[in-house]
Amino acid sequence: MEVTAKAKFIRMSPRKVRLVVDLIRGMDVVPAMAQLKFMHKSAARPVMKLVASAMANAEHNFKLPSGALYIKAITVDGGPVLKRWRARAFGRAAGIHKRSSHISVVLSERKLEGAPKTGLAEAVVKTVKKAAAKKPAAKKGVKNA
Repeated sequence: MEVTAKAKFIRMSPRKVRLVVDLIRGMDVVPAMAQLKFMHKSAARPVMKLVASAMANAEHNFKLPSGALYIKAITVDGGPVLKRWRARAFGRAAGIHKRSSHISVVLSERKLEGAPKTGLAEAVVKTVKKAAAKKPAAKKGVKNA
């Protein structure tokens, strides 16, 4: 089951928000929230609110426990840019681009390790077990010196 949440028009540069988002991508939700809580980046606060909103969506709408969730995907896209200008010397003007971000997160349920394995992963496990089971035969008649 996948749960999504979006935050739009966040008045922060997407480049700065991606610094925070890249650290928590793929993490379990509870450790990710702890990581965001103690992060010294201003972008951590809206990202933390968004992940909390996605957790609440999962619990309320789908009755999923927060301990079983992980961040499957989290993306930051550019929003609209507010164009301003600042007066400079000799009658010139310098442009200022105030960027905004759209953040979207997808939470998914972590598969338990006791779940049955299927397909290629099962074949790889069998091959590894066979290779580990074979032991080299000891040579006859050779004594340790």
